[in-house]
Amino acid sequence: MAGRIKQIVASYIESQIKDPRLGMVTVTDVKLTGDLHDATVFYTVYGDETERAESGAALEAAKGQIRSEVGRQTGVKFTPTVAFILDELPESAKQIEDLLALARQADAEVERVRINALHAGDPDPYRKPRVVEED
Repeated sequence: MAGRIKQIVASYIESQIKDPRLGMVTVTDVKLTGDLHDATVFYTVYGDETERAESGAALEAAKGQIRSEVGRQTGVKFTPTVAFILDELPESAKQIEDLLALARQADAEVERVRINALHAGDPDPYRKPRVVEED
């Protein structure tokens, strides 16, 4: 059901909403409560913070139309309420990618230093039995 709602909302946003505030919106996921009464639609917007805010306002303004379309196309007895939440996943993924790049760079530096490194202390640190020399 969540997949179907995702498809309905995405196609409706693309083809039916003519709000000039709406930017390049991508529906990333839909979470549905167990009783099918509430649908949370996660979306991303290509652009800066003002474009995200304007697209969020446009989606909130079209929420009733979108809910009606979901009810019409799904044919369920109770049409779920629709809530839109900006998905922060792309920004989080970018931050994780940056951290992984730093870790790879640090690993490469450690590997570079390790190549010519010598162990501290004796080359053979283990105790050996004493050998007594006879005259």
